[in-house]
This record gives sequence, C-alpha cells and structure tokens, in this order.
Amino acid sequence: MHEHEVTIRFCETDLLGHVNNNNFFVYMEDSRIHFFDALGLVMEDWNFILASITCDFIKQVYFKQTLIIKSSVTKIGNSSFHLEQNMVEKDSGELVARGSSVIVHFDFEKQKSSPLSEDMKNKLESYQLAAN
Repeated sequence: MHEHEVTIRFCETDLLGHVNNNNFFVYMEDSRIHFFDALGLVMEDWNFILASITCDFIKQVYFKQTLIIKSSVTKIGNSSFHLEQNMVEKDSGELVARGSSVIVHFDFEKQKSSPLSEDMKNKLESYQLAAN
C-alpha cells in the first residue's frame, strides 16, 4: 500500500467550515502522482489517463487536519488498472473518504489505449490488494 500525507489548508474549506468535496479529488490526484513516481510508471512522457473516478464522503474534515491517503491496486487489466484510495484522518485513524479510479495506459499519438508492459504489471502487482 502506498501512503501519502496531506495537511488541510484553510483555502480548501468552505462556508460550512469543512473541506469542500471537490478537494478530495485533488488529494486523490496528488496521491496518484506520488504513487506513479514511487513505482516508476511514468518516465519522460506522461502516458496515463484517468477514465473514471468516484469518491464516497464518510466524515467531515477540517482546516489543519492531516489525512493519509492509502492507495492500493484492486485490479490489473490489459491496458488499465483500478486504484482504491482510502483517506484516513492521521490522528484518529478514522476513514473519512473512499475513492476509486480507473487509470488507462494511453498512446496519445494513436489516441487509444495501449497495453501495459509486463514491467508495469509487475510494479502494480506489488501494490495489489489480496483477493478476499
């Protein structure tokens, strides 16, 4: 499991005093970038696109709280993989949001998906959740 910390900034809150829901998608993106870097999936050119993303908001989050985004691979396909991202409040360990996304290896020149290499699949498998 890959982990990335985010501390909530004041500008990420709304009139209700909690983090605006749009910011959870930014936290997920930030964590995905660090995940890609940790695995060495992206070299000189960016070759992935986000095909789908969802987020379930479980608990409110406020200014100065720190979240740990825990990213795990749940499925590896021919040209895509599924990423689960659980966001927990650092001090309490409570789950505050749960995100999932589908990421596609993409050939921008041909404008279509491209198969994941065996090396990419092996790297992704090292972060894959065990099947229940």
